Amino acid sequence: MADAEVPRRQSLIFLLLYALAWAGGAIAYVPFLTIWLPGRMTQLAGTADVQALGYVTFFGAIAASVGGIGFGWLSDRTGNRRGWILAGLVLTIALLLVVPLAHDIWSLVAMIVAWQLTLNMMLGPLSAWAGDLVPDEQKGLLGGLLAFSPALGGWSGWLVTWPGLVTAEQRLVVIALLVASAVLPVLLFGRPRAFPQLTAPPPARAASERRRPTGPAVRMWLARLLVQIAEAALFAYLYFWFRSIDPGMHDNEKARLFGMALTIAIPIALASGRWADRNDRPFLPLVAAAAVSSLGMVGMALATGLDAAKASYLVFGIASTVFLSLHSGQTLRILPRSDRRGRDLGIFNLTNTVPSLIMPWLTISLVPGFGFDALFLLLAGLSAVAVLLLATMPRQR
Repeated sequence: MADAEVPRRQSLIFLLLYALAWAGGAIAYVPFLTIWLPGRMTQLAGTADVQALGYVTFFGAIAASVGGIGFGWLSDRTGNRRGWILAGLVLTIALLLVVPLAHDIWSLVAMIVAWQLTLNMMLGPLSAWAGDLVPDEQKGLLGGLLAFSPALGGWSGWLVTWPGLVTAEQRLVVIALLVASAVLPVLLFGRPRAFPQLTAPPPARAASERRRPTGPAVRMWLARLLVQIAEAALFAYLYFWFRSIDPGMHDNEKARLFGMALTIAIPIALASGRWADRNDRPFLPLVAAAAVSSLGMVGMALATGLDAAKASYLVFGIASTVFLSLHSGQTLRILPRSDRRGRDLGIFNLTNTVPSLIMPWLTISLVPGFGFDALFLLLAGLSAVAVLLLATMPRQR
């Protein structure tokens, strides 16, 4: 193909369908893990439900880590992203429908571990597929569109718990239908333009050299890990923090605030991503979002009243959502090898799972003796380190 015939931009329809498919992952795990699973744990374990949920979280995080790397690597080796995505989708839905058949804690843990593997059979190749098909000039837009994912995950949880709409027994069926409706369109109707330069094998010299992560890749990995630790801590302990500020704050108000942050982040992420594409400044919005996120946590540490606490949380929640969405798009820019893209993105996925193993120890060490203020200041410091890592990173062409 002559250079003049090589497309410069991916079709907007494919980008929209891809973003919907990516949101299918959040639709799968947010209501399942945050609503259905805790309730089922209480039924099976009674007063030991918190400890049992800890086992599920721990082993599930390990399974997600292994699955992301393993299935990403397999999609690299086979060159068939669609096939792995479809297989993962079918198995994820099948396990969602049979998991109620687990009637004791350890069979439920085993099913959740298997489900985490199948979910990452879908998500690992899906993330690498974007690297195969989205040029650098549109990676900011892609990151902005990915901001729909956490919002749709939250909205799906709201939908399946709507009083009188869906019975408790029907929730997993509805979740399965929503996941299929989100992921199948890009597999069935997506007609992406090919970008041979994005999938070309690396030069022979690069292929024969010892495979090491590049400096920019390491910086991007560390920056995301630091911000994700803060995000994971807030996700897990937001309820308790607001309760410490105002014991009378209703649960629905907490949920509404959380959903508001995710929703407001969408247009900001889209605008920031488009600005980054047009001005060829891919990392500047990441620096700004991490800095604002850090300031939001400082505000949370200093807040003494409910209004200040809610405003500071909104600043943090919006900025961290924008950061994580844009980061997902720009990560594809700095991966060193196209033939190991799925595997490398699986390694980046560790930044989503490792914080679940780190965050509880930070909280246990700080909150009982020093309060949430100390925790938030530490997390603000971690996000500030992420700012430095990205602000001093050399530009990638």
